[in-house]
Amino acid sequence: MTTVFLGTSQFAAAVLERLAGSEAHRPALAVTRPDRPRGRGRRATAPPVAERARALGIPLQQPHSVNDAAARALIAEAGGSRDAMAGASSRGDGPALTIVVCAFGALIKEPLLSEHTILNVHPSLLPRWRGAAPIERAIMAGDEQTGVSIMRLTAGLDSGPVCLAGSEPIRPEDTYASLAGRLERLGGELIVRALDDRPPCTEQPEEGVTYAEKIGPADRLLDPSRPAAELERVVRALHPHVRAQVELGDGTRLGVHRVALLGGASGAHELGLRASGDRLLLDCSDGTLELLDVQPPGGRPMDASAYLRGHALPGRR
Repeated sequence: MTTVFLGTSQFAAAVLERLAGSEAHRPALAVTRPDRPRGRGRRATAPPVAERARALGIPLQQPHSVNDAAARALIAEAGGSRDAMAGASSRGDGPALTIVVCAFGALIKEPLLSEHTILNVHPSLLPRWRGAAPIERAIMAGDEQTGVSIMRLTAGLDSGPVCLAGSEPIRPEDTYASLAGRLERLGGELIVRALDDRPPCTEQPEEGVTYAEKIGPADRLLDPSRPAAELERVVRALHPHVRAQVELGDGTRLGVHRVALLGGASGAHELGLRASGDRLLLDCSDGTLELLDVQPPGGRPMDASAYLRGHALPGRR
């Protein structure tokens, strides 16, 4: 059996590395998204999966659309000719080619969906947190656990039948980075087991479905009218890859990397950001967050005291 890997993100790159290290399932081909301009210089940057595939010596393709006939032909060629695949299936030898998908970031459509067996590595305990940002949403919601599900990809949004799953606790101090690191390892182990053992897939229950919408600008903003505990989870959920933000009095936004939840009511007469000596505090509806590490627009991360030494708060009380 041949494996082809489709993925884009750092999470996907870690799963790719685990597959490459397995005896039987080293991918014959990795497919990822085209390079994109990033950063202030807008320099074309390769996706993490492209960099990892090159480092591992795995053949790489970056088509504009994986659903195009040319891209589908490249995938089919990685598993042998169509005649060879048809012969394997007729002999009952199982599929000659399995596609493993992990955080690919683009919709996979027919006829590719039906041409091969496609297994998806999804970092949640389905049917909870289908969609684009399951790790972030699990932390934001205050879930006590999450996990990884291996599912057969179908046309619905992460709604295909699940063949294997494993759980992972969410610790009180977890950020996206710390939790994603553990889920990467779990996902790599589960997909290797799924390819080895071929466990049967079971349809997901209708009860308990939630959707992890893509993180947007409104999700990043720390709104002081919300409870401080909720905002503390937002900061952890978006660190370090997206970064939460707090609005300054002049309409600009200050990036927030790390906070501490202070006990009790803030005692402030109004909500919002204030300085107290060399401390930066956000008074919320039912408590206060201390902003420990921040990042000014166009600047680098720094601790709050360093920020206050160089910046006056607009509208400072």
